[in-house]
Amino acid sequence: MAKKKDTVVVTLECTEARQAGVPPSRYTTFKNKKKHPDKMEMKKYNKFMQKHTVHKEIK
Repeated sequence: MAKKKDTVVVTLECTEARQAGVPPSRYTTFKNKKKHPDKMEMKKYNKFMQKHTVHKEIK
């Protein structure tokens, strides 16, 4: 199991929402910085666009 200091809370924001002119949906999740140093990308549901879109890690 990963140590607590290796994991951080990250925020995922929709990449397609701002281009469409709707508010972006956001999700929070945990990430292990040692195993995955790059920015995280996941397909999640955007309730404003009512479809699954790519969400990318911010800050």
